[in-house]
Amino acid sequence: MTMKIHLALHYGMCFGVRDALRTTHTAAKRRPVTLLGQLVHNPEVDRYLDQLGVQRGHLAQVEPAPTETVVISAHGAAQSSKDTWHQRGHDVVDTTCPLVRKAHDALDLLVREGYHPVIIGQSDHVEVRGLLGDHPGASTLLSQDETHRLPFHDRYGVVAQTTQPLDRVLELTDAIRHAHPRSEVRFIDTVCHPTKQRQSALEDLCRICDTLVVVGGPNSNNTRQLADKAERLGCHAHRIANASELQSKWFAEAENVGVTAGTSTLDETVDQVVLALRRIASDFRTSSPAHDFLRNLVRAV
Repeated sequence: MTMKIHLALHYGMCFGVRDALRTTHTAAKRRPVTLLGQLVHNPEVDRYLDQLGVQRGHLAQVEPAPTETVVISAHGAAQSSKDTWHQRGHDVVDTTCPLVRKAHDALDLLVREGYHPVIIGQSDHVEVRGLLGDHPGASTLLSQDETHRLPFHDRYGVVAQTTQPLDRVLELTDAIRHAHPRSEVRFIDTVCHPTKQRQSALEDLCRICDTLVVVGGPNSNNTRQLADKAERLGCHAHRIANASELQSKWFAEAENVGVTAGTSTLDETVDQVVLALRRIASDFRTSSPAHDFLRNLVRAV
């Protein structure tokens, strides 16, 4: 049996992450900077920033940062948080992804027009915390059961965390309509285009693959969503941060192995995973029962 490896049409680092990394790199080369949180959810990026000498802080910390310049992560932050750091006398470098800004703008619009704000996403995710910081009265949900527990309002305005699967977001928006049939529900699609591309490319992979390798940080939401969707589509999915986490036994019965990656994953990391999978496939080819028999026979002579 020959194990074939297929790379997704769309995978890996998106333009928002690249821009955030480039901006932070440029700032750190010019002067000492403190990153408020994790720039993106990727350990490889963390190690690179450590090598640059980037210091670490938190958006909500009370004490000033050790450097004059602070960096807002690609996941964004509430405007009140940015204002606080300005008021403390810090120069604020904002690397918020433009598509996360779009989600903030959409929620602002819905609130101005009198809708009760609803965010479909993980309430503890830094991006959602930023949205809640702007609108602390907003409701968050991630399951159909939660739609029935929404406080009653005549009008609901719905946005989504940018890395949520669009099909789940649409299902939950419909669930809000069914749970509150007398209310108006207005949905603004804030799921980012790179997330949609990677989800669609994953569906294509699952049509031809029995096993999927999803590369990304362990706390990356969009990486987790890719792996979850692959399982729902009938593939054996393995989430890894880098090639060192691959295990040959995962592929003992695999014929077609797909590879994709979350939007904060470096291209180099994916390349290393593909190279490691090719080595595993080669080992399987040279370790066939016939080959093992001949090798043992030679050793016995």
